Amino acid sequence: MAQNKTHGKKIFVSILALLLLGIAAATALAAPRTGDDVYTQNPIARIAREASPAVVNIDTETMVTRNPHPFANDPFFREFFGQEFERFNRTIPMRGKGSGFIVDKEGYILTNNHVVEGADKITVTMQDGRHLDAELIGKDPTFDLAVVKIDADKLPALPLGDSDAAEVGEWVVAIGNPHGFEHTVTAGIISAKNRTLQAADINFQGFMQTDAAINPGNSGGPLINLNGEVVGINTAIVPYAQGIGFAVPVNMAKQVMDDLIKHGEVKRGWLGVMLQTLTPGFAETYKIPTEEGAIVSDIVTDSPAEKAGFKRGDVIVAVDGEKIKNSQDVVLRIRNKLAGDRVKVEVYRDGRKTNLNVTLGDIPGKEGEKREVRRTDGKAPKQSSERIGVTVSEIDDKLKDEFGLPSDKGLVVTAVERGSIAAQLGLKVGDQIFEANRKRVESISDWEKIIDKDPSTVVLLVSREGQTLFFSYKK
Repeated sequence: MAQNKTHGKKIFVSILALLLLGIAAATALAAPRTGDDVYTQNPIARIAREASPAVVNIDTETMVTRNPHPFANDPFFREFFGQEFERFNRTIPMRGKGSGFIVDKEGYILTNNHVVEGADKITVTMQDGRHLDAELIGKDPTFDLAVVKIDADKLPALPLGDSDAAEVGEWVVAIGNPHGFEHTVTAGIISAKNRTLQAADINFQGFMQTDAAINPGNSGGPLINLNGEVVGINTAIVPYAQGIGFAVPVNMAKQVMDDLIKHGEVKRGWLGVMLQTLTPGFAETYKIPTEEGAIVSDIVTDSPAEKAGFKRGDVIVAVDGEKIKNSQDVVLRIRNKLAGDRVKVEVYRDGRKTNLNVTLGDIPGKEGEKREVRRTDGKAPKQSSERIGVTVSEIDDKLKDEFGLPSDKGLVVTAVERGSIAAQLGLKVGDQIFEANRKRVESISDWEKIIDKDPSTVVLLVSREGQTLFFSYKK
């Protein structure tokens, strides 16, 4: 009996000890840890603290000539008074603001080309208050990147990460100079990758999209992952939208930056095509037996691609035997080559695979150079139609002038219904439609026959702001 009582006491003590240990553990988890501060529990605060010293504000000054006379731009008065207007000319400084970040101890700073383009004077302001004159080392308008350099001691630098490894949904931090508010920190996620940004002066189609707040002045600043590594360079926003910003992937910027530092310009090979990532709707309509690849949406006149026989609608699936997943893959493969290199490109055309051998050229580097692209012909009487939530009209002189269209070929979008198939396609007012489901659109009748045949799958060839692109929808 005594032995049983002793055994029972031991069991009771063991249970009590376990209960006390459980309570102690729960209390430890619930209570703040001794010595914790706001940084140790907040990775964004840590990143802001560690990265901000390497993020700089960039102020530019450009001397421009302006005539304040109220009739200075009136052609009648200019013709009548001739050179008299010139005496009113004044040279005044125009100032701009942007952001950048130091990439090494030598003082090289990566930013956007549009931040420093045309600047007569560049001044860099660091977080510690130092104001330093900067020298423009080189720029690449094609990818809107530039490198400037400062001379100073004890410079911090940001590590460059791997934008290919960055995932949609991953947390990122943007640091910059929005609207002149220095070293503003915002946070969000990577919303999407390989986005095409429609802008007349940028033909890069591999942007990262983020909902971290980006505003004018953030341009050129870093997009940083939670490891404190730069994964993108903040470049553009959608005006009047919330949470839609774009950054150049840092892997592309690394290549451009190396060339700019070594040569002052980009010395990589050039193919001369506009690219888009393959979509299921396009693959079905064009009978492409693969889910990965890059669509050739347009070809630059007299480019290496045109000379090698590339056609609009070709789908690139391999470059020198290396498989292509998307448009950015093609850009990376080609830019790893030098001008004059011969490259074998594997494409699907009309459902069949073929190889094209192309000798790469030099990347055109002239600022303001207007690249001529080929257009599709078409003519028709003037009328309108509504299908798939879009109103399209045949182009007359009035519409051509209103939307600044390069020709009167095809149809022009005059209205888009919110939430419609057209809206999902991404169509906008002023888009010029040349083809629908692989067929030329030369009249409203053509348009209605094509769309009515199968509205569940739509692939359109569209011209927008100097670029020709494919838009696809599959129900």
